[in-house]
Amino acid sequence: MKKLTVALFAFALLLFSCKKDNSVSVQNMQSTVTKGSWKATTFTESGTNQLSDISGYVFTFDDNGTLKAVKSGATITGTWTVGEGSGDDSESHIQLNINFTTDPLTEIADDWHVLSVSSSKVELEDVSGGNGGTDELVLEKK
Repeated sequence: MKKLTVALFAFALLLFSCKKDNSVSVQNMQSTVTKGSWKATTFTESGTNQLSDISGYVFTFDDNGTLKAVKSGATITGTWTVGEGSGDDSESHIQLNINFTTDPLTEIADDWHVLSVSSSKVELEDVSGGNGGTDELVLEKK
């Protein structure tokens, strides 16, 4: 009985010590994306791979809210912001808002839900209000 009690205690301790990673914050996101250049390594729309539409672009997030995308020497300029938002389920989350008005980058102009952020990778998703499909965008440090 004593061994069972110890085993249950150890299991409970392990279970409650595992926390969800809450390192995604507005400040963390802002300071991460403004360090260096980024490239898209995944871009799907409702499960369909669309990476070829934006491949080759190198993205730079400036502190002033300007977002530059450079490919073959040509620059497309847009804007970006980070803030708190809520999805259809009213759950609060960090949001990366990307705005481009020039094709093909209008494809990624959206308010992206930040799933995870590290010094080398940012994972984003958007659930479409129209058809309910999920889009995914992953940026990795260049």
